[in-house]
Amino acid sequence: MTDRVDINRLLVEMRSLKSQTQAFQKPQGINPISEGQPGLRTEAGRDVPGFGEVMAQALNKVNDTQKASGALQAAYERGEPGVDITDVMVASQKSSVAFQATLQVRNKLVEAYRDIMNMPI
Repeated sequence: MTDRVDINRLLVEMRSLKSQTQAFQKPQGINPISEGQPGLRTEAGRDVPGFGEVMAQALNKVNDTQKASGALQAAYERGEPGVDITDVMVASQKSSVAFQATLQVRNKLVEAYRDIMNMPI
C-alpha cells in the first residue's frame, strides 16, 4: 500500500503545480519584474515568474530529487540503520520518472524550435 501513498502525494504535487500555472491564464500586460527583465503581472497585481525562471526551478527540483535518491542509495549501501530498501527503490523510481519527464519536455521544446525555424517567412 506504500505505492498508493506515493501516488496520492504525486497527485497533490501535480495539483499544486496546476494551480501555480493558472496564474498565467489572464495576464494584464508585460511589466518589468526585476532588473529590467520582462515579466507578467496578473490582474491581482502579483508578479509571475518568466518561462526561464520556471524551467530553472523545475530543473533544480529534478536535480534535488536525483541527489536525494543518490544519497539514500549510498546510505543503504553503507548499511546505515533506518534506511529501507523499499524507500531506496521508491526514491530511485521517482528520480527516474522525473528525469524521463524532463527529457520529454526537452525533446518537445527542441521539436517546437525546429518547427518554428523551418516555417517559411
